[in-house]
Amino acid sequence: MNIPKTEQRNPLSMNMDSMSTEDMARLVICANYEAVRAAENAVESISAAVDEISKAFERGNKLVYIGAGTSGRLGVIDAAECPPTFGVSYDMVQGIIAGGKERMFSAGEAEEDVYENGRQSVDDHGVVGGDVVVGISAAGNAAFVVGALDRAKELGCVTVGICNNADTKVSKTADIPIFLDTGAEVLTGSTRLKAGTAQKIVLNTLTTCAMTKTGKVYENMMINLAPSNEKLKRRVVRIVSEITGLDSDASEKLLDASNWNIRDAIQKYNTEK
Repeated sequence: MNIPKTEQRNPLSMNMDSMSTEDMARLVICANYEAVRAAENAVESISAAVDEISKAFERGNKLVYIGAGTSGRLGVIDAAECPPTFGVSYDMVQGIIAGGKERMFSAGEAEEDVYENGRQSVDDHGVVGGDVVVGISAAGNAAFVVGALDRAKELGCVTVGICNNADTKVSKTADIPIFLDTGAEVLTGSTRLKAGTAQKIVLNTLTTCAMTKTGKVYENMMINLAPSNEKLKRRVVRIVSEITGLDSDASEKLLDASNWNIRDAIQKYNTEK
């Protein structure tokens, strides 16, 4: 029987249950180096996806992540972090998890097996032609994700498939397959571990690079940052100080006069200097 890599036993952890706590912890931690290598090895396909997402943003379209279980949760997390980080609307990047919002907090493993629910989720979230839909599935064969990608393609979306096994249904369905070869987990079949770590790396990369390419970043600073708490207000002041050369007090006064909008503050500074 051909067992997918993500379901195989890892020879390095065969005696994990008899290891010392320190050795066990080191084993689990160091396995994640493979997640970084897997993402790096997939940089060409990741870059192709970034370019398509950037084009979609420039057209006014959106990015939609779709997954089940851990993969779905990771998509929801990345989508939720985009508005405060880049100052975009909550509609611009969306995350769909099989079974709906309650599955962020409680597992529903059977949800991934329903193809029609995946198709329906795309319609329910207002996906339209020109959007980019990213299906995430460690094993690569989740019927929910395949259904979502099939429906997205019918609507005229660009589709991306992120998988941790090769030659899967998701990768064969997607226009841009991203294969993250993380191999066997230290805890057999538990893809919330390094497979999930690799997926999170990719999602971070997709949104960070696409937002940068569409003007949400100046040099390496978050110029669309929403200062919604004291920590972020201090960060916004530092950003304005860095760009203008003003001290903290002057930067804060400039921001106060610009409704704490970094772009407006910089424009005001350039106009008045």
